[in-house]
Amino acid sequence: MTPLLTELPYREDSTEVFGIIAQRPWAMLLDSGWPGSRYGRYDIMVADPVITLTTRGELTEICGPTGSEISRDDPFGLVRDYLGRQQERVGELPFMGGAIGYFAYDLGRRLEHLPNRAEDINHLPEMRVGIYDWAVVVDHQARRTWLASYGRAPLTREHWDELVALFRDGKPVSPGPFKVTTPVTSNMTQSEYTAAFDRILHYIHEGDCYQVNLAQRFSAQAEGDAWTAYCELRKRSPAPFAAYLNLPDAQVLSASPERFLEVRAGKVETRPIKGTRPRSADPAQDRANADELLASEKDRAENLMIVDLLRNDIGKNCVPGSVRADRLFELESFTNVHHMVSTVTGKLAPGHTALHLLRGCFPGGSITGAPKLRSMQIIEELEPHRRGVYCGAIGYIGFDGNMDTNIAIRTAVLADGRISFYAGGGIVADSEAEKEYRETWDKAANMLALMEVFNVGC
Repeated sequence: MTPLLTELPYREDSTEVFGIIAQRPWAMLLDSGWPGSRYGRYDIMVADPVITLTTRGELTEICGPTGSEISRDDPFGLVRDYLGRQQERVGELPFMGGAIGYFAYDLGRRLEHLPNRAEDINHLPEMRVGIYDWAVVVDHQARRTWLASYGRAPLTREHWDELVALFRDGKPVSPGPFKVTTPVTSNMTQSEYTAAFDRILHYIHEGDCYQVNLAQRFSAQAEGDAWTAYCELRKRSPAPFAAYLNLPDAQVLSASPERFLEVRAGKVETRPIKGTRPRSADPAQDRANADELLASEKDRAENLMIVDLLRNDIGKNCVPGSVRADRLFELESFTNVHHMVSTVTGKLAPGHTALHLLRGCFPGGSITGAPKLRSMQIIEELEPHRRGVYCGAIGYIGFDGNMDTNIAIRTAVLADGRISFYAGGGIVADSEAEKEYRETWDKAANMLALMEVFNVGC
């Protein structure tokens, strides 16, 4: 078959479209935050993958139409292999089929030797990726919606016609109830956080590292339809790199504001966030908070450390001399926080693919610290629980070789009757424990408010 494109009715609220398939196996939505997003443009939705890849430890289970097999090969390489030979891009749509899923922070254990001190409390796979032969893509700027595919086997014309009818005539399934049944608790008291903070300062003063990201985990018992919770989350916290993943053993709800890596026609972009201030309902105070962030020498230095780390990381797979810090220390404002964001670009070297780039940069430096490996070792020592999906990456790698992934912050996971999410920040030599601790609560504010909406009175 040749590439297929069928236009569908446009709906500004993509939840009305994704709601048609939200309960199907491996249904995934990459959400740009519309209606009203200032940063996003496209929403991408898929379900029913042809192949799934699930990595736990040293093993990856590959399930497809003819059965399943187990591989010990590198997970990034396996995804690359199952995408096959790069297809020529068709039109301007960002994705017409390929890989979508998550690469958990702990997949970094396949790349670096780390101690095993933090408890693996959720026991989730380190990678869950589906290979999809079709996608619905909503272009909010053009106000058009497309069902798109490269027409690769096993997709048939009959199946295509069924998909067209489904999205033209189908109705969104009414979301089921969702409820939080216990209070939200953290895995660190303030005194425990301060003790970990002090240990990081000790390592910095000893010359082990320059910056370490320290996070606390919030969790509560919960039950019901996580799609209901996600629909509420995106209203409260629209974000340009948001996502909802309906997986066999978990549902992932992400309101991430941060791009990790994009590859578009060989051009590479990463947009690290370092530096945060809370929003205020008072316009004058809100502006003052933003101005304070932009003027902060500490936050600029912290941001620059990560820019330099990422320049080095993407340089491993880019043309020498092509890596540049195009924009530094820009302000981006979201519903509950202001962020300082920089942009680093490069040109992918011949023979190097998006998955080579992802592997070479994983996990993202903005949520580890500098130098990366030592920071990850310290995180493993000081955080009580493994991070799981948090601070990994969620996104797509297309059959055309293009990629876009987020840093999975502001991300909740519902698994085994419990919903959990993290908030953290970078610690440097002149950080103050009280301010850093408060910043984690500022970052968690929207998730905490979401838990209150569904709290059943506990």
